[in-house]
Amino acid sequence: MIIKKYLAKNMNEALIKIRSELGKDAIIISQRKVRAAGVKGYFSPKIIEITAAIENSKTPAKSEGRKYTKSSNDFNESLEDFKKLIQKGQDGLKAKNIEQQVHKPENKQENKLEKSELDSEVKEIKNLLSKVIKNTEKEEDLILKKLKDIDIDEVFFEEIREQCSDDVKNFEEDFNKVLSKDIHIWDGDLNGKVVLVGPTGVGKTTTIAKLAGRLSLIDKKKVGLITIDTYRIGAVEQLKTYAEIMGIPFRVVITLKEMEQAIKDLEDCDVVLIDTTGRSSKNYMQISELRAYVNKVNADHTALVVSSTTKNRDLDVIIKGYSEIGYDKIIITKLDETRAYGSIYNICKKSNSKIAYITTGQNVPDDIKRPKIEELKKIVLGEENLC
Repeated sequence: MIIKKYLAKNMNEALIKIRSELGKDAIIISQRKVRAAGVKGYFSPKIIEITAAIENSKTPAKSEGRKYTKSSNDFNESLEDFKKLIQKGQDGLKAKNIEQQVHKPENKQENKLEKSELDSEVKEIKNLLSKVIKNTEKEEDLILKKLKDIDIDEVFFEEIREQCSDDVKNFEEDFNKVLSKDIHIWDGDLNGKVVLVGPTGVGKTTTIAKLAGRLSLIDKKKVGLITIDTYRIGAVEQLKTYAEIMGIPFRVVITLKEMEQAIKDLEDCDVVLIDTTGRSSKNYMQISELRAYVNKVNADHTALVVSSTTKNRDLDVIIKGYSEIGYDKIIITKLDETRAYGSIYNICKKSNSKIAYITTGQNVPDDIKRPKIEELKKIVLGEENLC
């Protein structure tokens, strides 16, 4: 450790000398007021004597990991300096002089005066530190408010903050990169047997009608429809009506044996869309029954249909419950019924699945689309209005 003494007219001049010679990592061990050496010293104002030190091998550390903006760097650097000044300054009051002293305090009264002045300086440093912390907290509050406003689940706050700037001005640009990394799009071709599963009320039947319309009218594929949703009043008639309008073959299935026969009846179709009964993801028996139908179908694609209006806690239960069936892609519905689109991010993160389609209204077959990542990012950030 290098230890040096400095004489200066005031504290500011002394700090400039210390930083110039020892650098910003130097620490103050002690300070006091003394008279200059010689006869002149008795007729001149007292000067400040400061003892400072620095480790021999002390070198500036390179920043890694989380990215900080200029304001964040200034804060962290100031925080470290303040901690050292406060801690070492207070310890210096108790420590004995390190090295020989140029001059000794003249009396006990002078010692008290020095302690009082140092306490005053420590208090001033603490006040300054408090202001820096408050300013930083304001920045953090604005960022957290942004995440809450778009309905990002709080369980992801810390993970997102670790990847983003603390500066509000740069946060949106960084968050945009997070969305690109965490939201995944399925861009494959929908062929073969396609099963749609999901809880009651998410719009599976309407979604399957939209899919049938898109695949048959736009993609020019031969489409067949099967439903096992015989529990809900009007569900069969609703899908039957859509099938008749679009000229698509339609089958109603109640038993596993009937499912096997329906698949055979529609084997010449390019795509067979299968609508299922909405099941409680908390009911193991119902999920097991649904899994038996899915296994019988030997589906090429199994899509979990989730509403964008689903609460975060309910979403956790749905994702976990339907994972027993083994879905491989996601369809997000009812984007026209919300104004906070963080659910898109939440669904992708929690399901660890790719988004195949989104629905944005009730019109069949118009209000269903294959999303693009840039479009979804704008929707999540509230930069694109769906209505």
